[in-house]
Amino acid sequence: MSSLWNVQANGKKVRTGNRSDAIMLQLSQPVINYVRPNLILGKDKYAGPADIWNPKKGFLVQSINPESYNLNFPTTGAHNLYFDLLITGIDVRDLTWEPVTHEGITATVTNDVVCDSWIPYEDCKEWVARVKLTGPVARYRWDNPKPSVVKPRLPQTFELVGRDIYDVEVVKYGFVLKQWFIHRGDKSYYYDMLKWCHNIGYHMPRVRDLTNAVNVNNGGILPPVVGASPSSPYNNYMRHIDAGFFSEWGVVDFYKGADFGRNYHLSSEDENNKNTSFMYVVDSAYGDIRTGSSMGSFYVVCVSDLRP
Repeated sequence: MSSLWNVQANGKKVRTGNRSDAIMLQLSQPVINYVRPNLILGKDKYAGPADIWNPKKGFLVQSINPESYNLNFPTTGAHNLYFDLLITGIDVRDLTWEPVTHEGITATVTNDVVCDSWIPYEDCKEWVARVKLTGPVARYRWDNPKPSVVKPRLPQTFELVGRDIYDVEVVKYGFVLKQWFIHRGDKSYYYDMLKWCHNIGYHMPRVRDLTNAVNVNNGGILPPVVGASPSSPYNNYMRHIDAGFFSEWGVVDFYKGADFGRNYHLSSEDENNKNTSFMYVVDSAYGDIRTGSSMGSFYVVCVSDLRP
């Protein structure tokens, strides 16, 4: 009796031995269920809607359709930030990925066992596909008043393709970067930071480029300060896709190698839109909005493109 072959879902053949019948194995399909950035400050009043954010897992995948990859995390990026693809239905170690580069920004995927401080105990030591963004950066040139920094033309679509041991495409994840951020590691006053951002061809960010917080009190004498939409109910960020840099990535100084400072970051907006004696500043840890003197010392993240 001749040997038969069993055709698996990936199209490859596996010998089943001397059998008089062929059995079609129904293998589970690899699925990316969650995309996990830093989870610190991602629950309670910081948590986004349940169809967008899971406090223990991260962002839910919003679209597998290339035409709507813009709905997925992340829409913002900076050098050495990273996130994890949480994949079921396949041993992640069997996947291979090619790096994807657009406009000097590269998304590189490595299969790894990770246990960052924000990962729940039950998920620690699990194999994941970690995606790292690298691109334009001003590191070691913070003191240079006019460093040479590339400005990418955005938006750009990134599609990451995972192939199995037979080199067959089995899983994909796509996202659209709309904004790229360059941070200056040292603190300084508003006018110096504004000039530095302009010198590298970037913009000083507005409040809505950084957070979706809402400061409804604002000292009780001025109109509310509203960040990106969808808005948080509180004066702190609510984890959400496409709702500000800190709202997407969380506490950015926890990302190893990204070299962000933790404290208030300058925006280009002042408290009465008439002068620049007091500017709105946004805390990189909590995403809350406050006012600070234009002569005070703050961090800055310059942005390639401003939100509409």
